[in-house]
Amino acid sequence: MKRRKYRQFSVGKTGVSKGELRQFYFFLRRVLCLLTLCAGTASCASNFAPTSTLQQPPSHRIQHHTVSKGETLYSIAWRYGKDFKDLASINGISSPYRIFPGQRLQLSGRAPVKVTAKPVAVAEKPRAPVKKAAVSTRKPVTAGTQKSLNSAKSTSGTNWQWPVRGRVIATYQPGDPLRKGVDIAGKKGESVQAAADGTVIYAGSALRGYGKLLIIKHSEEFLSAYAHNDKLLVGEGAKVKAGQRIAELGSSGTDRDMLHFEIRRNGQPVDPMAYLP
Repeated sequence: MKRRKYRQFSVGKTGVSKGELRQFYFFLRRVLCLLTLCAGTASCASNFAPTSTLQQPPSHRIQHHTVSKGETLYSIAWRYGKDFKDLASINGISSPYRIFPGQRLQLSGRAPVKVTAKPVAVAEKPRAPVKKAAVSTRKPVTAGTQKSLNSAKSTSGTNWQWPVRGRVIATYQPGDPLRKGVDIAGKKGESVQAAADGTVIYAGSALRGYGKLLIIKHSEEFLSAYAHNDKLLVGEGAKVKAGQRIAELGSSGTDRDMLHFEIRRNGQPVDPMAYLP
């Protein structure tokens, strides 16, 4: 009768077999792999930047824009931080600045300059000696006076008023693409009023990050915007007066009830607090 041969395992001082050691090492390797995978996932998640209610400004490298449905020349100029007059001039578009979906607009460049010949005038010799200019006896303008003069000049005759009464929860910050105006807290359905006389040049929600938006043209120099409305009460082309109810406050495009209010001068955002009473 043949004897069966059994595989013998050597046992160390600890009394653990080689098979058990292999199983332990295999289990340890799986645990280490899982820990490494979890650490990598957490690291990737931490690299994501937080989103904001207002869209990041487009890159300055963008040279063209294709018009989409619902966009106007004013809203496109607003999106790229440009003066609507410059954008119209670059693309040869005249008032009332009509554009259509699919149209390709150039965002930078110069409009063709018309050269007109002018007759050259021959300067005459002065008949009498030129007198020296009289020395002014006026006192120099102080910093306070200069500031008031600049402020009066900057308004260009526009009488501004608050679009809604409430607590200012975010202020304008120069150079910050997400702080181009002021945020004013309020209640849903509260009246939003025109900050000055003007014409509605944009009413819609095509400008991502602003929710339901109104843009009013007050002059060739000044525009104002009213964002995150719950309901728009006026349409494009409507003539509005300062204090007129134009929208109902809401939270479209953001996470709380508020009004985001901007003033732009020649296409560039300015601090609304410098103009509001």
